[in-house]
Amino acid sequence: MDIFYPIVKFFTAGGVFMLPILLAAAVATAIAIERYVTLAKMGARNRRTWSLVEPVLATGDFDKARELTSKDESPIARVLSMGLALQGAVRRRDDVEKSLQEGMMEIVPQLEKRTHYLATAANVATLLGLLGTVSGLIHSFAAVATVNPAEKANLLSASISEAMNCTAFGLMTAVPILVVHAYLTSKTTGLSDGLEAAAVRFLNALAARQAARAQSRLELVHPEQQAKSA
Repeated sequence: MDIFYPIVKFFTAGGVFMLPILLAAAVATAIAIERYVTLAKMGARNRRTWSLVEPVLATGDFDKARELTSKDESPIARVLSMGLALQGAVRRRDDVEKSLQEGMMEIVPQLEKRTHYLATAANVATLLGLLGTVSGLIHSFAAVATVNPAEKANLLSASISEAMNCTAFGLMTAVPILVVHAYLTSKTTGLSDGLEAAAVRFLNALAARQAARAQSRLELVHPEQQAKSA
């Protein structure tokens, strides 16, 4: 209870602009929690899926990889499934690569969704704090205009200290939001980089499989030349 009353006094002394700042903090907190939980789940699903698909791709068993990704809703499975869908139908690496890029363009915005609102909320909280302080100073100077000159200094200093509460609260709100925004942005970038790395490894596995097939055909067509060269 000893801590509660100073907090209430600090909040009420800041003026009406404290409420919009509090609202911005609440919205930012909700977005941060939702984004953290969503990204953490996506990261766990990606790691689980990749641990199953990577050995299959290394052996060139694309049918098995296609079966694994078709039943999975993780971002990495959705990207790979678009490439695997074309693997058996086309021979050009460029076509498969374009399909993977299309999948990335669809999924990456979902990873970045709503994260940019945190930076907006931090800026809004800071600006509202400054606006509340300016408004408080205007009211303070207007109030001391008709006061006895001997009391002006004390009244003005007290009014200014109260007006600064709004700026302090705005900054106290904005700084943690910016830190969380940077963390979530880094986490989103890590997931995007993981998707790109998985796509590149899939393309490399596809190229190795095509090279092995080409070599086997060459051995079947020219067995005598292969024996002489050996």
